Amino acid sequence: MAPRSTVDIASRLRSDAGVAIAELFAYLSALYFRGKLAYARTFAKAPADAGSGVLVITADRGLMPAETTVGLETLRQFASADISLDNARYCEPLERSARALTATIGEDGEVVLLGSIASEKYVRVLSGVFGTRLIFPAAFVGRGDMSRGGLLLRAAAAGAELEYIPVIGAVRRGTRPPKLGRRT
Repeated sequence: MAPRSTVDIASRLRSDAGVAIAELFAYLSALYFRGKLAYARTFAKAPADAGSGVLVITADRGLMPAETTVGLETLRQFASADISLDNARYCEPLERSARALTATIGEDGEVVLLGSIASEKYVRVLSGVFGTRLIFPAAFVGRGDMSRGGLLLRAAAAGAELEYIPVIGAVRRGTRPPKLGRRT
């Protein structure tokens, strides 16, 4: 966000063209978001008229398509919003966009949550809309952000989709699984 930064993504963020939100979040969060993005792009099964089917949860705009471009002012607005169940500025747009997504995917469509499943901040709002159609990779249980990111990158590279289970009724906090082995 520094005005004098010459980093490519910073220059584009300050430009009128902006940066795709997925690219920006991947830059800011490194491994964790890169893993989510690679996995989602590899395995998303969206209706033909729904774009890529890869959506990003935002702090104050609900679900946004990964390709949506944002600029510096939007990033500042995201940074000023509290991702909290007590914050209507966060919850209302998320619920509204989730309901709109329901109309797009139909009554049988499932939504894969690649964000934190241990925290209520995403789960409560999204499961209130999608019910048992909100699913997540079972292998997430017990893993921290970086471990989930690494797991997702490996699964995407191998073309091996993970097993999903409904968020509702699932054990979402558990024993930490063994560390992922070193990649060769």
